[in-house]
Amino acid sequence: MNDEIQLDLPPILDGEDKSSPFANSIRKNYRHIRKWAKRTFTNAFRLYDREVHHYPLAIDFYAGRYCVHYFSPTRETDDPPLELIEETARVLNAVLGASPQAIFWRTRAKNKATRQYEKLGKFEDFFTVLEYGVKFKVNLLDYLDTGLFLDHREMRHMIASQSQGKRLLNLFAYTCSFSVHAAIAGATFTKSVDMSNTYTEWGRQNFELNKISLKNHPVVRADCLKFLDDEIRSKETYDIIIIDPPTISRSKKMEQLFDIQLDYISLLSKGVKLLSKGGLIFFSTNSRKFTLDKTLFPHCRVIEISAKTIPIDFRDAKIHRVWKIEGHEYCIS
Repeated sequence: MNDEIQLDLPPILDGEDKSSPFANSIRKNYRHIRKWAKRTFTNAFRLYDREVHHYPLAIDFYAGRYCVHYFSPTRETDDPPLELIEETARVLNAVLGASPQAIFWRTRAKNKATRQYEKLGKFEDFFTVLEYGVKFKVNLLDYLDTGLFLDHREMRHMIASQSQGKRLLNLFAYTCSFSVHAAIAGATFTKSVDMSNTYTEWGRQNFELNKISLKNHPVVRADCLKFLDDEIRSKETYDIIIIDPPTISRSKKMEQLFDIQLDYISLLSKGVKLLSKGGLIFFSTNSRKFTLDKTLFPHCRVIEISAKTIPIDFRDAKIHRVWKIEGHEYCIS
């Protein structure tokens, strides 16, 4: 499948001004990441992660396009200043030859009221990126998020490496990237669950993009909390369960507000009941305030593995946290 899509990694341009710390940071990062990207057949990664104080940006590269996240210093809803937009465009053009049309902006404001599945536009501007040779559809215009969370790349790769011959359940599956990686790595069965029609359909298209039949890889639209109850009643079991919920969800499709700090106990307790002998749960959150109380799971082995899952292109070691929860030989129902 790899030869169908070119990596599209631009060269670093010679002769550009070396006096800008912002440009120098992007140049240095890309020079290092480009070698890794070629080796791993990946063209979606972070180029810049707020290294220079006066440039509160994260810049992600997606197959020749650039998604620029602006972190408002006041953490309200203000947009990036025009001079910052212009300088960012100038620097990306000078270092990597980026055109203004290839740069897309996002504002990350602390108090911005958004729903988990907010739609921003109707451009339907989808294109394909590669991650360890696996294809994914991405959209930088229409949605709050792009369709592929780059900070979970190494976690996806890690789980895929353990998936051959396994049955995998992916809860809060978003666009099914964990499941697609696992299926390509040889998982015999995956089931992906999310409550959004938009993202379950997007997930199906990611399977199809990689020529994977959905016969043994169903994608289910359901409230994950209710789904777990149904699955327990049906006595289904899985070798690997991925639980990567939002921090807070105000979706109208849920009967009540979802809060990771309040609801993780129920999620993990139910998940354990679905594990086959020797099974594993991988539980992840992006909440910086989250605390996991291991004493609530006295018969499980709970190990934090966050440090092993932070990609080389992410400067923020707290971008997410991940725990591995081991199954039946340690868990007593």
